[in-house]
Amino acid sequence: MAVWLVSIILVATILLFMTEKVPLDLTSIGVLVALMVTGTLPSADALASFSNPAVITVAAMFMLSRGLMRTGALGFLSEKLIEHSLGNRNRILILIMLGTAIPSAFINNTPVVILFLTIIMGVCCRYGLSPSEYLIPISYSAVLGGTCTLIGTSTNIIVSDLSMKMGYGSIRMFELLPLGAPIMAVSLVLLYIAVPRLMPRSKAPVCELRGEEAPHYLAELSVPPGSRLIGQNAFEYFGERFPGVELFELIRGPVIHYPARDDIQVDPGDLLFIKATANDLVAVLNRRVVELPHATEAVSLRTRDAHRSLIVELVVTPQSRLVNERPVESGLLRRLGVQLIAVKRRGMHYSEQKIGHLRLSVGDILLIQCSRDKLEEMRNRPDFIVLEDLQHEFVDRKKAPLALAIFTGMVAAATAGAADITLCALAGVFLMLATECLRIRDAYRSVDVQILLVIVATIALGTAMRQSGADVVYANAFLAPFRGQSPEVVLAAFILLTILVTELMSNTATAVLLLPIAISTAASLGVSPRPFIIGICVGSSYGFAIPAGYQSHMLVYGPGGYKFSDFLKLGIPLDILCWLMSSLLIPVLWPFDAP
Repeated sequence: MAVWLVSIILVATILLFMTEKVPLDLTSIGVLVALMVTGTLPSADALASFSNPAVITVAAMFMLSRGLMRTGALGFLSEKLIEHSLGNRNRILILIMLGTAIPSAFINNTPVVILFLTIIMGVCCRYGLSPSEYLIPISYSAVLGGTCTLIGTSTNIIVSDLSMKMGYGSIRMFELLPLGAPIMAVSLVLLYIAVPRLMPRSKAPVCELRGEEAPHYLAELSVPPGSRLIGQNAFEYFGERFPGVELFELIRGPVIHYPARDDIQVDPGDLLFIKATANDLVAVLNRRVVELPHATEAVSLRTRDAHRSLIVELVVTPQSRLVNERPVESGLLRRLGVQLIAVKRRGMHYSEQKIGHLRLSVGDILLIQCSRDKLEEMRNRPDFIVLEDLQHEFVDRKKAPLALAIFTGMVAAATAGAADITLCALAGVFLMLATECLRIRDAYRSVDVQILLVIVATIALGTAMRQSGADVVYANAFLAPFRGQSPEVVLAAFILLTILVTELMSNTATAVLLLPIAISTAASLGVSPRPFIIGICVGSSYGFAIPAGYQSHMLVYGPGGYKFSDFLKLGIPLDILCWLMSSLLIPVLWPFDAP
């Protein structure tokens, strides 16, 4: 009976995690309640998940990452890296992939991607390049870098802790490096070859244009019935008649099209998202082929207002208080005094009249109008990224060497075995707070509570699986098609299963839920569980084809102007490469007959 109860809760959890019809944190709390109410797991064991060392370590790593970002320790190095590119497209690609992969081996990949997103947008504006050539590669590189060390991703920390609790030993700081480094190197070469051929070259609409004599404006224009523009290619029309006007998007209903890459004719009611000088905008409007829709009536085209009013795009971050909030009801946006024009979500467009009950999620883009003096305040908030930024400001760069020294000391102490990783991470947080490299308010804001709750819930569910014997049942069911096959084949199948599940739901949840099954599978085969534990670690990180699997993928989706298919083009070959290499290397590095 216990196995059936656990199975029902497990299936419901996976479905809710995959669909996200219910917020992940609410689902996580529901899992804990279900386990306790049904008696599947004693309350003491369920609540013990909150005190798991892995949960504390992950929270501490969020704070340490914030300390490094706040002092500009990584930002300064990143900017210098980009300066050495000299505007060369291929050199930029190499440098940004290495620049994201290496730091991501030591800190959470989301803040690294946020940092490079702002830098890349600025570099693309400066050299006239397309951000869509670089944003997916920085997200993928960050994921690949995270597989190289124990602290590169929260998943590795959790698997290590659970492995130790089950009696199979923890993962050492650099134990994953002989596997992660060669896979990362080959994957980056694949990206270097494939990105110029497969990625679109969409222009960035939001480049800050200080110093130009004629200020530029972002505007949405609607196509009225009877317009001479109807039935024509808008990109060609503006290119021939108004070369100073840049056309970025054609919005039809809720769907966003990109005229530079999509051959599409204009229909009545279409919205055109453009950037132009005030004179060009007035000239276009005087042609009466387009008009200002209600949503942008407040946009001023007078040059003298350039220093008072801006239209900018904001990307919603994982730590934003806007997540799961209705933008039209947002107290934060009201306090900032911004006028909401539209919301863009992964190829869909919602005007102010259509937003209705829409709740914001990570990676959504808000098109807003605000006064220029409010822009600096928005830059300093963790709730969103201001996409028009060319400069990434840091709060206290003079403390960067101290923050780096504290973090390096933490890594060295954990590597040498002077103390366990939890104690080292907490000591690092204490020193950063004591030396004011990190403020307590920033420390609290840096912690992603949703991720921690998912970890707590899945650890409790994993414990219930072991105590009920469900893990053995699942392992036997998994092994049924592979009777008589070698451990190498079974391991390859398990890694593939892990990658596929990771594409559909949180990598952390995937690792925690599959780990007990992996260990039971190894026991059934009579081999060391270590290769399967390592396979879970790396397999749960290799999710490249479906953007919903990673917060960093969601962050670059909108700003890069990507389609879902763009992730598939690069992600599927990368998933296959990582699966094959890990399946071949793991048995060599961690033999099945090892004690």
